[in-house]
Amino acid sequence: MFDLFFNFLHNFKPQPIILRLGFFNVYWYSFLIVLGLVLGLILVFKLAPRFKIKKENLEDLIFYLIIAGFIGARLYHVFSELPYYFKNPLDVFKVWNGGLGIYGAIIAGLLILFFSAKKYKIKFFVLADLFVPALALGQAIGRWGNYFNQEVFGRPTDLPWGIFIEAANRPFEFFSEQYFHPTFLYESIWNFLIFFVLILMIKSNFYRNFFGENFYGGRTSKENRSGVIFGFYLMFYSFGRFWLEFIRIDSQPMLLGLRLAQVISILMFIVGGVILMRKYKILE
Repeated sequence: MFDLFFNFLHNFKPQPIILRLGFFNVYWYSFLIVLGLVLGLILVFKLAPRFKIKKENLEDLIFYLIIAGFIGARLYHVFSELPYYFKNPLDVFKVWNGGLGIYGAIIAGLLILFFSAKKYKIKFFVLADLFVPALALGQAIGRWGNYFNQEVFGRPTDLPWGIFIEAANRPFEFFSEQYFHPTFLYESIWNFLIFFVLILMIKSNFYRNFFGENFYGGRTSKENRSGVIFGFYLMFYSFGRFWLEFIRIDSQPMLLGLRLAQVISILMFIVGGVILMRKYKILE
């Protein structure tokens, strides 16, 4: 089974367009992002009662989350490749060609959750705990859009699961190479693992045993440990993303010898750790 999958990755030449309808094209990148979004929203509505959140409070919130997340993701990508977009300003709007940075979406989404929590009088951490499993699922699915666009791949490799990259999509310094690390696959697998772990923590007795009986309903800070799901997500995702950046070769600003995504990963890991330590009174 694995041999068949590796052989597929090694030899298949993906195309960005899934369907042509006259002047209108349906792109794999857009389709997979929408698919991840839809499945994530279904999950949010399924989990909402467990978090004691009324579904009617989610409708406007989800609309603003989608808009803000999309804008934030695009702005992050544009900032990551400013020299290119200074020369090609109209390409800023060509989102079907790829170019959405997940950290931009996370930052924008957290701002929306913060203000929405005040509006609906719901604890911010409860909202964050509800949405991050859906976020991980959407990331796992959406990453496959990079595969069909032949972007965000890693360094050249001789491994049997290396993916073929067309000459037009290879960086100049690797023009003579053909097969590259499928970093989209590595991150997709990591995000699926995060998703399953978070769901298990929420839906099984694990959260009661580990976090306490009054996980979301407690009246004191000691009883109410909402935010731990969010904290674990920040630590899990940022840990994997930090190490993955060492084999990615797409251009990014450098800070202190690290790629921008690595710097943000470190900050997110620290924030996640602080949240968990404060919830367990390790850090006052």
